[in-house]
Formats: sequence, structure tokens, C-alpha cells
Amino acid sequence: MAYDVAVVGGGPAGASAATFTARAGLQTLVIDADAGMTRRAMVNNHLGLPDGMAGPDLVESGKAQAARAGAEVIAGKVVSLHKSGDGFSLKTEDGQAFDAKQVILTIGANTELAKIAGITLKEGTEPRIREVIQTDPQGRTSVAGVWAAGTIAGVSVHTIITAGDGARVAINLISDGKGERHVDHDAMPRPAEPPAG
Repeated sequence: MAYDVAVVGGGPAGASAATFTARAGLQTLVIDADAGMTRRAMVNNHLGLPDGMAGPDLVESGKAQAARAGAEVIAGKVVSLHKSGDGFSLKTEDGQAFDAKQVILTIGANTELAKIAGITLKEGTEPRIREVIQTDPQGRTSVAGVWAAGTIAGVSVHTIITAGDGARVAINLISDGKGERHVDHDAMPRPAEPPAG
């Protein structure tokens, strides 16, 4: 079975991207190696979390939200990514294999998979981030069909920024597929009108 989108990385960028792609009806797979920086953070500056949240709790709640939206979330470290037919083949360290039409890399500061896949890198600008994936303004990489979001795409390591970047790239991927700008916005239900007179 080929997924529409495979998201590699289940931190804030990956879970956010997967939430948007799944809500848009794309069959979405998240493969998370459970090795992201957020796992070591105490998050006190994320909008909507006035009491802060432990990084591991933020990661788990993000993956749970993506799953509620319809994404399949699995544990695994992707060690191989290559073009296969009209999409991509991904293999994990434990031998699992998956096919996807498109891929979003949200792999934090680890460029190993990008190098294996032959994706163009550039020098990072954030402190302690040496290299990142070179993307166009929409989040496309040098390999057509592979996108990148979050820290690996050169944005700030702050969770609220990486989560927003994951959403931004997912919206661009969805819009590209639809041929028109995608909007995902739910309105609150209107209060019931009191009965007439």
C-alpha cells in the first residue's frame, strides 16, 4: 500500500504537518525515531501552554493529535529513502518498508537521511545547527516530491516555530496537489437562536 504522504519525524514539525495532511484526506504515515531535541526540553514559551509542558509530553500529544486526524503513527528510524516508481520507498532500521507518493522530512538537526537520499544541503544559520536541507520558499527540496520543514529546513529550533513550519509546508504540499490554495479552518458552532415569540 502506498501512502499519499510519509512524514519522517514525529516532533512538533512532523506532527503538525501530519495533522494537516491527514485532515485534508491524504493517507498519511508518520515514522518517528523518538530522538528529537524536543524530548529533552521544558517548553515554557509555547503559545497556548501558559503553565509550560515537558517536551516529551508535547511530542506525545502532537502525535496523538495527528493520529486523531487520521494519520498512522509508528515508531522507527528511517535509514533509506529513494525514488521508486511514481513515489518513494522508505526503509527503517528494523527492516520495515513503506511506499509513499510524497515525503516530508522533519528530522531536526540530523542530516544523515538527507545525505543518503542525495538531497542538497546548505550551511545552517541557527546556533549549533551546522547543516540544513536547502528548500525553496514552499518547502520543496532538491529531490522532487520530498519536502522539508522545521529545524532541518533552517528555521528556529523553538517548538512553536517548527510546529508552524510543519503546518506551512503541509499546506503548500496539499495546495500543490489540489492546484489551488488549501485552507483548513473550522468555525465554532453558532449559538442556537431563541425560539420566536
